[in-house]
Amino acid sequence: MFSHVMLGANDIQASKTFYDATFKTLGYGEGFVDPKGRCFYRTDTGSFAITKPINGEAACHGNGSTIGFSAKSEEVVNAWHAAGIANGGTTCEDLPGIREMGRIKLYLAYLRDPSGNKLCALYKL
Repeated sequence: MFSHVMLGANDIQASKTFYDATFKTLGYGEGFVDPKGRCFYRTDTGSFAITKPINGEAACHGNGSTIGFSAKSEEVVNAWHAAGIANGGTTCEDLPGIREMGRIKLYLAYLRDPSGNKLCALYKL
């Protein structure tokens, strides 16, 4: 469904450090910064990028927005959360754990990146 996700960031290097660490726990490589100063992470199924806003204003998070990343286990979700905290992210919502949605059980963790964007790592139980 998606070709890419691009988020605004005020400090590309701080955000790159955060995403390099968290994406490593999910099995992805480091991002690369292009000549325009944008940082890209590419996979076979799409791209994730961070950039300073092109209008020159400060980046800000979307109120009510969350970007979710798939994880392969509860341990990977926990490692993702720990890597985020250790690399400039902040925890938000509840601590990592199980959430039930009717018959569906999910293991989730939430973080805010260095620019305040809300992220989630999710493993379906």
